[in-house]
Amino acid sequence: MTKADIVSEIAKNTGIEKVATLKIVEAMMDSIKNSIEKGDNVYLRGFGSFITKKRAKKTARNITKNTSLVIPEHFIPAFKPAKTFMVKVRDNVKK
Repeated sequence: MTKADIVSEIAKNTGIEKVATLKIVEAMMDSIKNSIEKGDNVYLRGFGSFITKKRAKKTARNITKNTSLVIPEHFIPAFKPAKTFMVKVRDNVKK
């Protein structure tokens, strides 16, 4: 499902024009991105959480040059689904 599909689905279900729906969807995504960039987590009850995960420093190898390099500790964005959401997905995929 693409962003255009999401906008179409929301517009169809709510009766709001697609242009307005697109602005709302983009504003929501911008709010989530801005919060994550600042280091704040976003919690959506019943859906899940957008969080930042810390990756530890590690040593990697470049096998073509036979060298090793150090990847510093860094943060990445991640999504953790809500337990009820995970159960519904798990049960529906099995069918």
